Amino acid sequence: MKNIKYIIAFGIITVFFSSCMMGPEFQKTEVEVADSYLGEHIAGDTINLRWWELFGNEVLDTMVVHALVYNRDVQMAAKRIEQARAYHGMTKADMWPSLTIQAGAGRGNYIGGGTKMDVASNSFYVTPALSWELDFWGKYRSLSAAALSEMIASEFGMRSMQISLISEVSSTYFELLDFQKRLEISKKTVEARLKSLKIIQLRFDNGIIPEIDLNQAEAQWAIASAAIPSYERALAQTSYILSILLGENPQRFELVEKETLVTEPVIPAGIPSKLIERRPDISQAEAQLRAQNAQIGAAIAARFPSFSITGIVGGASTDLASFTTGGLAWSAGASLLGPIFEFGKNKRRVEVERKKAEELVLNYEQTILYAFKDVEDALTSVKTLKEELEARKIYFEALDNAAHLSALRYDKGVTSYLEVLETERSAFEAELRLSQTEQKLQNSYVGLYKALGGGWLSAEEEEQAQQEQEAQ
Repeated sequence: MKNIKYIIAFGIITVFFSSCMMGPEFQKTEVEVADSYLGEHIAGDTINLRWWELFGNEVLDTMVVHALVYNRDVQMAAKRIEQARAYHGMTKADMWPSLTIQAGAGRGNYIGGGTKMDVASNSFYVTPALSWELDFWGKYRSLSAAALSEMIASEFGMRSMQISLISEVSSTYFELLDFQKRLEISKKTVEARLKSLKIIQLRFDNGIIPEIDLNQAEAQWAIASAAIPSYERALAQTSYILSILLGENPQRFELVEKETLVTEPVIPAGIPSKLIERRPDISQAEAQLRAQNAQIGAAIAARFPSFSITGIVGGASTDLASFTTGGLAWSAGASLLGPIFEFGKNKRRVEVERKKAEELVLNYEQTILYAFKDVEDALTSVKTLKEELEARKIYFEALDNAAHLSALRYDKGVTSYLEVLETERSAFEAELRLSQTEQKLQNSYVGLYKALGGGWLSAEEEEQAQQEQEAQ
């Protein structure tokens, strides 16, 4: 018994007082950052903004909250976090002793070692068994650190997914509004052209106009009519996509006019240096790099001998009646196991882990570069689409008025019906493009907020942000 106590005490002292930990210390990768963005923006920060609420649309707000709870991708991401947390707990357990129990009963005249007895005998035993591989070189500590970093990476991965989901729900909703508006434009145009067609038909029947005018009127009515099923199809398919994002079975969304109102949000883009702290995909890449750095330490530790201690204390007897009175049976031991010559296998394992870390450094830097590009693209899109939208408004208003004047000119016999058809066709296309440009502008704001990495906050983060704001 005393020997087992000495071995266990030695192991505890080794674990708690040994500072031997293999592998390189993690060094945060420094990346050169510009002082400001190239695109036009408003100074400020988005991290504490529920930015989808800035569009002033209650239906969108409800959809976002619903999707964050019921979307299957987010639920799977949450399960991956739980898996990573459980795996971290599993790796931490490797640093501590393993206690098992062994029990058995038998009868025979043969015992281990090839010895045969003249008389058969019984054997009974119950022994708790202790085994402990001392983490002298920090192998299990490195593996535990790697698992912890992977768990943190999975948490940032879920945050990235939440931001992407909010963006997808918002952009798909704006596409839905666009298709619904274009469908209404098409129906309005068909109705107007049908009235014109009836008038043209009467004029043709009375011999006032040639047949070509009737044919052209029929063609323009057919063009607008063909747009209706096209936009109905797009509206249905977009509704189905939105349903899946919300975690629901495919359904149609019938939106009334008051549910389609959208206001233009403000853009507090902040400064580039804050982007590295805010984008969850950047934080995820850094956590993955930390995990891989710890894997290097585990690979280095594997090149050195491992120290293990074992011990059993229990009862053993050839007679079940005297099992509890025959005294304790015990055994204690220690072992060392280490590589001698494996043709460079362990050395190459370390090299593999180092190269993986170098790859992840490049991945981290690339993630930052793409993050800056995303912001610049979004800022440029917002600026140029605002300018384009203003031009398209003027263009549509001019063509709409021109179509009205052309109709009056045709009625007075001043111009041909060809002029009327051309101005009406151009006005119809201009109104459709105007709706599409409005949708693109709304989605450019969505893209900007997604690129900035701001938005969804957990309850803990929101409370912390409020406390920090109150402390200022």
